[in-house]
Amino acid sequence: MASSLLILSILLFFTILSLATTIDSLPAYFPKQAKIVKPKTPYKAHCFPQLLDHFNFLPKSSKIFYQKYLINKKYWHHGAPIFVYTGNEGNIEWFAANTGFLLDIAPKFHALLVFIEHRFYGESLPFGEDSNKSAKTLGYLSSQQALADFAVLITSLKHNLSSEASPVVVFGGSYGGMLAAWFRLKYPHIAIGALASSAPILQFDDLTPWSSFYDAVSQDYKTVSLNCYKVIKGSWAELDSLSTQKEGLVELSRSFKTCKNLESIYSARNWLWTAFVYTAMVNYPAKANFMMPLPAYPVQEMCKIIDGFLPGATKLSRVFAAASLYYNYSQTEKCFNVEYRTDTHGLHGWDWQACTEMVMPMICSNESMFPPSSFSYKDFAEDCFEKYGVIPRPHWITTEYGGLRIEQVLKRSGSNIIFSNGAHHVDFRSATKDDPDWLVRQRHQEVEIIHKWLDEFYLDIK
Repeated sequence: MASSLLILSILLFFTILSLATTIDSLPAYFPKQAKIVKPKTPYKAHCFPQLLDHFNFLPKSSKIFYQKYLINKKYWHHGAPIFVYTGNEGNIEWFAANTGFLLDIAPKFHALLVFIEHRFYGESLPFGEDSNKSAKTLGYLSSQQALADFAVLITSLKHNLSSEASPVVVFGGSYGGMLAAWFRLKYPHIAIGALASSAPILQFDDLTPWSSFYDAVSQDYKTVSLNCYKVIKGSWAELDSLSTQKEGLVELSRSFKTCKNLESIYSARNWLWTAFVYTAMVNYPAKANFMMPLPAYPVQEMCKIIDGFLPGATKLSRVFAAASLYYNYSQTEKCFNVEYRTDTHGLHGWDWQACTEMVMPMICSNESMFPPSSFSYKDFAEDCFEKYGVIPRPHWITTEYGGLRIEQVLKRSGSNIIFSNGAHHVDFRSATKDDPDWLVRQRHQEVEIIHKWLDEFYLDIK
C-alpha cells in the first residue's frame, strides 16, 4: 500500500494488521503452468531429504521428498547467527531475489542466510508433477507440515555445520510472514525471534472487517487522485454494459488488444482487477520487479495515465491504459493473454490451502472502487467440496495459532516477534538511494531490535 497510508511503528509484542493479501483473494486464476525463468541470486541451491508427514506414523508418513533450500555463507562466521526465510506460496528463488534486506544486513551480523522453499511449491514437490492433482496428495500441504519442515531442516543444518549454538532468527513476508510469526510461537526453542512483514495474521474469522483490504487498496488510489478513484469505480458499469451488446466481446477484445478473442466479460474484469490490486500491493518507492516490472510509486503512475486523458474518453479506455502499465511497463507485449495467463511463480497450491485452513474472507464495501460483494461460507464450502472433496475449516487457524485478543496473548507468551507493515514487505527489499526516510528508519529499528535479541542470547549462554 502507499507508504503515506501505512507508515506504522514496529512494536515488540504488538501485532499490526497487514493489509497485504494472499493470492486467492483476487479474482485471478492461472490456468497454465509457465516455463519458469529463475532469477539469478547469490545463493547456492541444495536439497534436503524431508519427511512427507511429521504428525503420523502411517506407512506413507515416512516417504521422503526433496525440499529445496538456498544458502549464502559469504559473511558467516562459525557460531554467528543464522537468518532463515520461511518460504511461502511460490518458487524460493522469487523470494530470495526480492529480499535484498537480508543481504544488506548479513555483514553486520556475520550471518548465514538460508531460504527454505515451502512444500508443494517451486521444485519441492512431494509427488512430482502429480503433487497438485488431487486431495490424496494435497492432503499433506498445510501450514503445520510446512513449519515442521522448517524445524527439521534448520535443526539438521545446524548439526551438519557443527554450529548448534548459533541463534536463529526467522524472516518472512505475507503468508511467509505469518509462518515466521507462527514458527516463533510454535518452535521458540529453535528460533529466538521473528520478523514478520506484511503478515495478515488477523484476516481470519471476524477478527478484522472483511472489507478492510479492498477499502485500503481503494484508498491508495483515492489519496493520489479522487478522479482516478472515481474513474476506476465507474468503469465496471461500462464493462458490464458491453455484455448486453451483440458485438460486445468483439469490441472489448479489440479495445483490450487481446491475443485471442474474449469468451467472457469476466475475464476482462479479472484482468483489470488483478492489475489494480497487485499494483497497490507493490507500490514501492523504487523501480521493482516483484509481481511485474513496474516504476517507482506505480499507483501514482497509473493515476497519471487515467487523469491525462482528454474529456470525453470512456472510463474503460482509461482503465485499460492504466492496467497496461502493470502488464506491459517493459513495452515487450504486442497483445495481452487476458484469458490464458500463466503461473510464472508456481502459485498453484494456494487454492488448496484456501479451501482447507487458510479461509480469509474478503469483501468489497460500497466505499471500495470495486463492485460491492459479499462472502458466503456456504457457497465457498460447496465450491471447495466440488473441486477437492474437502470442507474448509474456517476456525482452524485461530484455534491453532491464536488471533483473538492477540495483543494480550503476545504480551504474555509471544516475545521477540516484529510485525512490520508498508507496501508488500517493502522493508525486505534492498536499500536504495531513493528510499523515503520512514523506510530507512523502519529498517534501522528492525536491525536494532534484532541486535538486542542476539545480545541477550549470547549473554545468556556465557
